[in-house]
Amino acid sequence: MNVKRLTIVGATLAATAAVAYAQLGGYSQANLTSTVEGKTLLNVIGSLKQYYLYPIDDDKLLRGAINGAVGSLNDEFTYYSQPEDNAIDQENLAGNFYGIGVQLIAVNADGTGGKIDNVFKTGAAIGAGVQIGDVFVKVDDTEVITSKLNDLVRLVRGKQGTTVTITFARNGKPYTVKMERQPVTIVDVEETILPGNIGYIALNTFYNEKVSQQFRAAVADMKKKNVTKLILDLRDNGGGLLNAGVDVADQFLQSGPIVSLRDRDKKTEVFGKASNQKTDYTGKLVVLVNKNSASASEVVSGALQDDNRAQIIGEQTFGKGVAQIPVDLPDGGKIAIVANEWLTPKGRQIHKKGITPDIVVKDTRYTAPLNFSGSGIKAGDKITLTVAGKPVTVTADKDGKFTYTGEAKRPSKSATQGEAVVDLPTDAILRKALEVLK
Repeated sequence: MNVKRLTIVGATLAATAAVAYAQLGGYSQANLTSTVEGKTLLNVIGSLKQYYLYPIDDDKLLRGAINGAVGSLNDEFTYYSQPEDNAIDQENLAGNFYGIGVQLIAVNADGTGGKIDNVFKTGAAIGAGVQIGDVFVKVDDTEVITSKLNDLVRLVRGKQGTTVTITFARNGKPYTVKMERQPVTIVDVEETILPGNIGYIALNTFYNEKVSQQFRAAVADMKKKNVTKLILDLRDNGGGLLNAGVDVADQFLQSGPIVSLRDRDKKTEVFGKASNQKTDYTGKLVVLVNKNSASASEVVSGALQDDNRAQIIGEQTFGKGVAQIPVDLPDGGKIAIVANEWLTPKGRQIHKKGITPDIVVKDTRYTAPLNFSGSGIKAGDKITLTVAGKPVTVTADKDGKFTYTGEAKRPSKSATQGEAVVDLPTDAILRKALEVLK
């Protein structure tokens, strides 16, 4: 890896942020009123404060203006994170925090609420009897059934040694446990050995500063086990740190560019180059991708595909071919600004296109959940149907309509961090990879 180049890019980003702050620092109310739009903005804010019937939260008002400014770009990858969300984000990026030792996901269709997706073998939760599928009802004195996921996470995490009392629901029955917050380290690299001594490494995200270290350790472990055929699974990996993507690709390449960045002036520079290292894995390699493989996952798969280093198997990838500059803001928030498009070693621009696998296979690990809807009964009435031998009860809304959506199947996770769990009978992409490597 060209470490010097990465350092220079980092310094450039810092300088860019400094220039931006300098420009904003001289942007006074006086010259803001030199345009009709600027006058209008100030007039709207002033009129709201003067006439609006209800109390106004000044911070919320100004953050709404910030979100409006960012939203006007109509770019989903340029966004503002509020301070409280950025704080959680930074903990996730660091890869460690103090919590109860679980992974959680949203429980409601609108992304709110939370339930346990995995319980680690180390941590307070397993000792308290918490199980996968348990739904959060209350954290201390706060009800969280309809809370945003980040708000729930913020309540669960805290300072080391402090306690948190959580009420869960299991099969509709509540129970309450008190747990002490302990150190949690996020392990986003999982590995196992498949039949025929074929190695398997799954990389869940690149948004973890510890990923490069964890991945290097996994590759070293494969070499110790004399693995000469390896599967790298990047499915459902939405990307993260570009440096981490370059470092992962560099474990399999000995020379040449890995990724290049092109700015708005069409100036293109190589961001990372591969170097020949004793720790490199040089055996046979396949990479698994699906429609959720994005960003740094596409950097890795694109570089390995261009170099003919690996066969890519699975679905067309997401197609995020742009890189963002994160800028820390005075309020503790952050704005991520799309500043470059990135190119594969052969100059391919994949934004909104994705990487086309060498062998296309549908991801069969997920099945569409059963769902149904209907109408024609009185508001508040209940109707019970038998689904897969079990009764399902739904309640009609005020218009007499009812809906049901079953729970989507999710791949199993090991309670031991770093240990991969696979299900060959239900995983067509993985089966094809094993076939290719035979």
